Amino acid sequence: MTTTATRTRAGSPALVGVYLVLSLVGLVGTWWFNIAFFLGGGSDYLGGWFANAASSSAAVDIIVMAIAACIVMVVEGRRLGFRPLTIGLLVVLSFAIAVAFTFPLFLALRERSLLRAPGAAR
Repeated sequence: MTTTATRTRAGSPALVGVYLVLSLVGLVGTWWFNIAFFLGGGSDYLGGWFANAASSSAAVDIIVMAIAACIVMVVEGRRLGFRPLTIGLLVVLSFAIAVAFTFPLFLALRERSLLRAPGAAR
């Protein structure tokens, strides 16, 4: 069986910007509501995730997505030569802050890495 190398496309400066905007929206959007929850006297944060069928569905959706995103960040980050500390920090922050923040940030870093790769079309 013959193996062929897969081609990786060049990174896109526009996508770097889009992903950074999405990362910022993910950070502000999630923490706007987190802070409102805690300032409003909320005490059972994780219980709120599973308070009813609708929130439970959304919680499972986010948890599965976060795990898949973390796997992608580890595998693709290693493939692109990201520092282990960077990958580890993104994974930890996915659960400590929000995957809506870290995954678009990872995608922006990935695009920037592809832009800097040897032979990348500019």
